[in-house]
Amino acid sequence: MLAKRIIPCLDMTGGRVVKGVKFKNLRDAGDPPELGELYSRQGADELVFLDVTASSDKREILIDVVKRTADRVFIPFTVGGGIRSTEDIRQILCAGADKVAINTSAVEKPELIRMAAQKFGSQCIVCAIDAKRVYEEAPDKIVVETPQGRCWWEVYTYGGRKPTGIDAIKWAMQVEKKGAGEILLTSMDCDGTKTGYDIILTRAVCEKVNIPVIASGGAGNLEHIYEVLTEGKADAALAASIFHYGVYSIGEVKKYLAERNVLVRL
Repeated sequence: MLAKRIIPCLDMTGGRVVKGVKFKNLRDAGDPPELGELYSRQGADELVFLDVTASSDKREILIDVVKRTADRVFIPFTVGGGIRSTEDIRQILCAGADKVAINTSAVEKPELIRMAAQKFGSQCIVCAIDAKRVYEEAPDKIVVETPQGRCWWEVYTYGGRKPTGIDAIKWAMQVEKKGAGEILLTSMDCDGTKTGYDIILTRAVCEKVNIPVIASGGAGNLEHIYEVLTEGKADAALAASIFHYGVYSIGEVKKYLAERNVLVRL
């Protein structure tokens, strides 16, 4: 059995780390390389850097931030936001990132997933999926029963600004077939709320794919992380607010999980 991973997420805009609620009301949380180095020292398994306004602003990701982070961080880190081509991916990997995360470009040009996986290896390609609940019956969607009612999950692009009409669970299955090595699954409904991950969504995706799934959106306490790694069947838990604002350290999270027989790297 592989160890479960704990991954701090650093959402960036304008070269600074920010955090919002449900992808809105962003506020400053610090310098990316400094925070990355701090989490690396605390025992994070990996880091994820997402330039959350690169796609919506139609600009390239900040390569300088990637390079500065690579100089200070010695654990794997993933970079996403504004990636449109295999050349963009090459530049980010050459700047020091270990993986790239693609969302908007993957939806708009699905063949990019296959091309990137063939060129750089599936292990480098993470498909980010931002998903939001839609409470309606739809014959062409995977509709799931939840305590709040029957729903399906819609994929959003451009940093959560554009609905696509695509079923998130079906899309997860497609990106695996196209060669993605991992899925970063974010619940837009739970993001920044600190009320817990969308366990039902996470479990539904994990049961349909055979590649690792990183759960994102909603971590507010230690129990939430435990739940998504056990009930949600996620391979890794990503969190932001609880780390950025000092609610918990990486070590505290891992100690809590280990005491409950969840395999983690201590």
